Amino acid sequence: MTTVSCLYSGELRCRATHHGSGAVLITDAPVDNAGQGQPFSPTDLLATSVATCMLTIMGITAKSRYWSIEGSTAEVN
Repeated sequence: MTTVSCLYSGELRCRATHHGSGAVLITDAPVDNAGQGQPFSPTDLLATSVATCMLTIMGITAKSRYWSIEGSTAEVN
């Protein structure tokens, strides 16, 4: 499993760096929790990870059966 380093930047923002790719993700508290609500909030990411995990598992299963699920979507609130 790849390591992700998380840094609290202040002002209710965090910076997460994915060691495998160098990709950086910034989070911000939502407006209703005293944040600016600009990038993803941590709770947005939690819900997003569940949805994308589900789509990925469906993709793995589809690939093993030579099915195409391209264009499948999930929406989280």
